[in-house]
Amino acid sequence: MSEGRGEAGDAPGPREAGPDGEGGGPKVVALGGGHGLHASLSALRRVTSHLTAVVTVADDGGSSGRLRGEFGVVPPGDLRMALAALCGDDEWGRTWSEVVQHRFRSDGDLSGHAVGNLLIVALWELLGDTVAGLDWVGRLLGAHGRVLPMASVPLDLVAEVELDGSFTTVRGQVACALTPGRVTAVSLVPPDPPACPETVHAVREADWVVFGPGSWFTSVLPHLKVPQLAEALHTSRARRAVILNLAPQPGETDGFSPQKHLEVLRAHAPELTVDVVLADTGVDGEREELEKAAIAMGARLVTASVAASDGSPRHDPRRLASVLSEIFREKR
Repeated sequence: MSEGRGEAGDAPGPREAGPDGEGGGPKVVALGGGHGLHASLSALRRVTSHLTAVVTVADDGGSSGRLRGEFGVVPPGDLRMALAALCGDDEWGRTWSEVVQHRFRSDGDLSGHAVGNLLIVALWELLGDTVAGLDWVGRLLGAHGRVLPMASVPLDLVAEVELDGSFTTVRGQVACALTPGRVTAVSLVPPDPPACPETVHAVREADWVVFGPGSWFTSVLPHLKVPQLAEALHTSRARRAVILNLAPQPGETDGFSPQKHLEVLRAHAPELTVDVVLADTGVDGEREELEKAAIAMGARLVTASVAASDGSPRHDPRRLASVLSEIFREKR
């Protein structure tokens, strides 16, 4: 990254006041990427004003892939989506959320680029510091929380895929997401990437760490493959919650039951313990098996109505916020 005119210490900190009060709530770190992390952050910003989003940095498609290839930066797209999710519900927040999410449509070179991606990369070039650049964007947006990358360098995902009894590997997040086979495991290239120091610190200081919802193999599990981050996730004093997806994701988790998601998580991180597994009441028909999978990770199962009322496989931010608020208030 180029040398900048600013210093990392000059960057403003994240917004301290949350939408539901001044300085209230537990310290929460939410892990993920893309639409799944957007869903959890849209709920969590209503629950606490001490919120940190930790985002995957393996995207190699679309605007993010182009900027990553041209400038050698970590892909900005999922970081942008997290910042947009942390925008408030006032006019300022709604407007800036729409601005950073806006994509140009034309026959020229800008077509497909998101405004927020360009803004983030511009600040990275000016400041020469990834975290400082994200903090500046968060301040501009009035974000209710902080957004950090899970690693300090761009990563490639490598997936083991089973198709018709044969096994192969595919490389790249887009290829992993679109594979016609069944993903069985993921790893990273480089295999020992440096974790973002601020991310490790946030996890160590957290009261709660939240995994999911989201693309299980490409957004949730990769955090556990960054050694320094994985060590912090295993040893942090924080309690851990898993928010399960509302439906399998085509291409990645076709045919997965809710309990299968937990079994895969446990396979990738056998020593990880979890305190709470949150699932929608739609899983009640499979509750017994899901409860067994939760107990195997040390967790208790909580079911609640957290899905959107329109029947789509999306979490309703306000419903999810209400349930998470109750969970966070419970004593150990």
